[in-house]
Order: sequence, then structure tokens, then C-alpha cells
Amino acid sequence: MRVFLVHHGDAVGPEIDPRRPLSPEGRQAVDRLAASAASLGARPSVVWHSGKLRAKQTAEAFWRACNPFAEFTATKDLQPEDSPEWIRDRLRGESRDIMLAGHYPHLPRLLRLFLGPEASSFASFPQHGVVALASDDDGMTWREEWRLIA
Repeated sequence: MRVFLVHHGDAVGPEIDPRRPLSPEGRQAVDRLAASAASLGARPSVVWHSGKLRAKQTAEAFWRACNPFAEFTATKDLQPEDSPEWIRDRLRGESRDIMLAGHYPHLPRLLRLFLGPEASSFASFPQHGVVALASDDDGMTWREEWRLIA
């Protein structure tokens, strides 16, 4: 099983649009990252996003580039302040490859949780980036496969 953690692209400020869509630069960067992820073999069966517009737009770009036939939906447990344990527990025993499009500080916390406390110095999450993880034991332990930086 593989999990792809995707931090949403650069968004406009709330003073420009309170819904915070991706900025033009953010859209371009997300499209480049999505194409790079696809070239590295990212083919998720499921794409989940937080429901916030910037995460949804980011997830849509990855969905189109990586697997437009994947299940695509907003899901709970991906909000910025949500407990990373909630998603970890949902992924245990999952057999499908899943992409999660979310936010800081949730994604860095989730990455540290997956890689363990001894990996905390390595587990810094790239802003507006992607980290691919793999598990061979139904989500009990994880290893990083690759990362992309915006």
C-alpha cells in the first residue's frame, strides 16, 4: 500500500477571496507537481481532500494527472487541527493506494506519526509539496519512498 501526502498549493489570501482558492502561481506549481508525481508512478485508487477549496483544487489536479478513474471525495479527518491518529487509524488494513490532499500543521504531524519519533528530524514536510510513503504490513509501519518540493 502507498499513501501520497499532498499539501495544497499556494492560495490567495482571505482578503482577496475568503474561500482561499489556489493562486495562479499555485495552480501552475500544483500542475507541475502532479505531472511529476504521475511520472514517479503515483496511481492512487482513492483521492481524499479536506473539503477546503484550495485542497480540493489541488486534489483535482493530482486526480487528473495520476488517475482520473480513482474515487474522488472530500473526507473527514484532514482539517488543519485534526488529530493525525484519526487518519492513521483509518488507513490501517487499507489495501488501496490513497492520496490525501490537506493542510499544515496536520500533514507534518501525520508524516511524523507514520515515520516514528526517531525519524522526526527527517520528517519535515515540504510546504506545497508531496511525500510518498509505502507500507508492507497493512499500515502498521511506513517508509518514505520519495518527496517532491514545489
